[in-house]
Amino acid sequence: MALRPRLDLRRSWRPGHAPALVVLPLGLIATVCVVDVLAPPHIHLGPLLVAAPAITVAFAGARVTALMGALAVAAQVLIGVVRGVLPTANIQAQIAALIVVSIVCVTACVVRDRRERQLHRVRSVAEAAQSVLLQPLPTHAGPLRIAGLYLPAEEEADLGGDLYAAARTAHHSTRLLIGDVRGNGLAAINNAALLLGAFRAAAHRQATLPRLAVHLDAAFRWDTSQWRPQAAEDTNEDFATATLLDIPDHDPVVHLITCGHPPPLLLRGNHLIPLTAEASHLPIGFGGAFGITAYDVQTFPFEVGDLLLLYTDGVIEARNADGFFYPFTERAPEWAKDDPDELLRHLQNDLLAHVHGHLNDDAAVVAIRRLAL
Repeated sequence: MALRPRLDLRRSWRPGHAPALVVLPLGLIATVCVVDVLAPPHIHLGPLLVAAPAITVAFAGARVTALMGALAVAAQVLIGVVRGVLPTANIQAQIAALIVVSIVCVTACVVRDRRERQLHRVRSVAEAAQSVLLQPLPTHAGPLRIAGLYLPAEEEADLGGDLYAAARTAHHSTRLLIGDVRGNGLAAINNAALLLGAFRAAAHRQATLPRLAVHLDAAFRWDTSQWRPQAAEDTNEDFATATLLDIPDHDPVVHLITCGHPPPLLLRGNHLIPLTAEASHLPIGFGGAFGITAYDVQTFPFEVGDLLLLYTDGVIEARNADGFFYPFTERAPEWAKDDPDELLRHLQNDLLAHVHGHLNDDAAVVAIRRLAL
């Protein structure tokens, strides 16, 4: 800990991310110096030297900015000596102004770099907390190859209201959850953390998928309404659409429960099959309010080589500048033969290109391929 201030100080004196741009202030200093020395006595370009440290601030650190300031001052002194005007008040005022501007520029660099380091430390803590909350999916689970993609709508954010998680069970199957919490901001993150925590605590303990769905609904509803006045319990508007899946290792099927969430897509060769359940239940958080205590499980074939795509509505509702939705069901078959990781890379690039880099809503996708056991 004692070394941290020294290390921070050393970093603040390092050049910025574009050291090649240092040729700009150097070229300016050299040009002004040569032209001013060779120009007629009534032409003075020395005041332009103040631009050298000023433009260096934009791309370099305090050390390089201080160097450019010193070179500018040296150039002004050289001009005064060669032209024989160094003792005059005008040239001395120009030198003094250069020194003051250089000091101000270096101070601005130090303050900026210090704030950037503080922001970096805060961001590192936030990223660590968010990585614990939205843990990376396992790359392998039994015969499954899994990859996850999360694209937050808010810049510099790593987590919003979309979520996914996976868990192994004692009876040799993999359970997955993908969901989308209502709203955005801290309230959505809090509810996403609640649902993820409930899933991780119970996914491996609940004997059946319906019992897991009942548990998630009850836990979510209780935690989001326990501090509300009794008269306001029925006004709770916190909910999450979700799909729960159970994929056995030794049986080529997938069991799923849909709670108001978009249906998964099954890619078999170049064919795309939406796994639309006959019964779509109310979102998580609403089931208990309407007395729902039983959930219907739908079973679909999921054979070796098949690829399963889980996603949130941030993907299919992403619009471009012309108002057209992203053609997810048309693009996905193009990458059906790719590994899950590669498929998600193609999808990310294509989706961001469609919306020109600006999503209106968080987007999450999970790709699952069944391999031979």
